[in-house]
Amino acid sequence: MNIHRIVGDLVATSRVPTLQNKSLRVVEDGGGDLEVALDPVGAKPGDFVITISTSAARHATGDFNITTDLTIGGIIDDWSEERWRD
Repeated sequence: MNIHRIVGDLVATSRVPTLQNKSLRVVEDGGGDLEVALDPVGAKPGDFVITISTSAARHATGDFNITTDLTIGGIIDDWSEERWRD
């Protein structure tokens, strides 16, 4: 698991069937790199989140047929971001 910050929503109207009606977010890691994550928890821009990657990301959604390798597993309520940036 890793910590990411939600940058914003990602809108993609043409998707594979397993991603239809799933919320996608652009997330940023501590080094400033951007990725796309599936969001089953309803995070909003600015939130810090716990992300789950690789094949465990599919397990986190509860549907092993979903084609994702990064899923938001939880919204962080409280922590210090002082050491988040490299």
